[in-house]
Amino acid sequence: MFRTHNCGELRVQHAGNEVTLAGWVQTIRKFGSITFVDLRDRYGITQLLFNEQLNARLDASPLGREYVIQVKGAVQERSNKNAKLPTGNVEIAVADFTIINSANTPPFTIEEDTDGGDELRMKYRYLDLRRPPLKRNLELRYKINRSVRNYLDTQGFWDIETPCLIRSTPEGARDFVVPSRMNQGQYYALPQSPQTFKQLLMVSGYDRYYQIVKCFRDEDLRADRQPEFTQIDCEMSFVEQEDILHIFEGLFKHVFKEVKGVEITDAFPRMTFDDAMRHYGNDKPDIRFEMKIQNLKISDHYMGSSPLGAGGFKVFDEAETILAIAVPGASEYTRKQLDELTEWVKRPQIGMSGVVNIKCNTDGTIKSSVDKFFNEEKLKEIAAFCGANAGDLVLILAGAETRTRKAMSELRLEMGNRLGLRRHDDYKPLWVIDFPLFEYDEDGNRWVARHHPFTSPKPEHIPLMDDMSRYAEIKANAYDMVLNGTEIGGGSIRIFRRELQEKMFAALGMSKEEAQEKFGFLMGAFEYGAPPHGGIALGFDRLCALLGGQETIRDFIAFPKNNSGRDVMLDAPSAIDDAQKKELGI
Repeated sequence: MFRTHNCGELRVQHAGNEVTLAGWVQTIRKFGSITFVDLRDRYGITQLLFNEQLNARLDASPLGREYVIQVKGAVQERSNKNAKLPTGNVEIAVADFTIINSANTPPFTIEEDTDGGDELRMKYRYLDLRRPPLKRNLELRYKINRSVRNYLDTQGFWDIETPCLIRSTPEGARDFVVPSRMNQGQYYALPQSPQTFKQLLMVSGYDRYYQIVKCFRDEDLRADRQPEFTQIDCEMSFVEQEDILHIFEGLFKHVFKEVKGVEITDAFPRMTFDDAMRHYGNDKPDIRFEMKIQNLKISDHYMGSSPLGAGGFKVFDEAETILAIAVPGASEYTRKQLDELTEWVKRPQIGMSGVVNIKCNTDGTIKSSVDKFFNEEKLKEIAAFCGANAGDLVLILAGAETRTRKAMSELRLEMGNRLGLRRHDDYKPLWVIDFPLFEYDEDGNRWVARHHPFTSPKPEHIPLMDDMSRYAEIKANAYDMVLNGTEIGGGSIRIFRRELQEKMFAALGMSKEEAQEKFGFLMGAFEYGAPPHGGIALGFDRLCALLGGQETIRDFIAFPKNNSGRDVMLDAPSAIDDAQKKELGI
């Protein structure tokens, strides 16, 4: 055998055994007439001891970092044990070795913490993947994948593959397109999701389908987004919303227990979209901490219970909305820290002109940046309205409704970070339900689907589809799973009758001819006994990153793209030659 053991399995009980190991040279340490080498493979590190006789061979054929070698020798107990390594109590007294392959000096250190920058490590991704953090990430990804498959198998789901070369259809993002050589001037698209195929599988009678599937969207990138990404894609027939929430809450609990050893026994809390926006400023609330947003003003009129009184402070008087949070234990913030917060909200990403603060000091006194506009009694009333206690800091933003609510949402999360309230190992999942079916696109001057055009309205809201003036009232039969302020996935009960699907397309401004051209295959299928069905798609890469305690998905993907959508290792995308273009009809 090329090796009898791997570099992570030898222990004291193997002492005296003759073994053969193979792997990469991690480090080399010379001490006089002996040399120590750390040998690494996927499983771990084992220390090698080269005696005086072998040192002569090493001098003639020196080893370097990342050389691939094979060694033979006896396991012996180490005199200087390393408690940080599982193999740290033993070493191999090398009797013979072979250099299988030499290696250039790597462009960065292949260690737990490396000196390589992101672009350099992505260019040499095959080297970066040798590092322990990346190895742990991919191992976690595999364990989650295996756990998901095992659970869905117990629930009667079948893994059914769907095509990757499909028709371009409008699903909310830009498609990647592929020219067809055999059909000149025509193009396939890469699927943004298997949405229509999984619905067709329901029509076909395969009532519990899933895939862990690649999806493709040509959209701007960020830390948790890649042009190609992986979904846990599922669909079920003869179900209502409650059935789907039950099954996939169970999946989530199963994965957490099996992969992380975390047992979640309570039912996931549920929150409506309206409540999420009202209390947290976004539709994916981080509920690891409270600090709910309080509304001090609605539209241009003070609330009847608002503590703001008759006005006099121009910033508040002219604001469309005034929002506040009570930050626990932050009344001792210094002037410098408060100035930093002011600069933080003024950043272009936040877009506010400033932030008002009220300090509820521990001695019962109160101090504010708007003392000259509000007396102490009024400031205490505002603080009480916001739920502030002694020792807390009230922060207030005022301005246009949409921008201010988004800014307050970001400020709340920022304060959660500064106070250490967003621990990676504190998992707080929830369901967000009752989303709007439509949202209005001001630029396009039309209604668009908030999720996708196959989402069904709530049954009681279906009659409203006949009245455009009431589109804003219609709630979708849709739901999102949220974990620690990140949307893990979303789904809905689908439309399964042709007439309702036609109404949905018409509401989105699609003519009958266009709807027939793009989705005639789906609406035609609905005429052959389509069952009620619904499903969910969970972001597999995001789930891996969250369970790995990180915010970026890139290090949980073996070969990711950079922030410009490039594979810097392969230098892709790239130009193609004229002959290939001619063959494709481009």
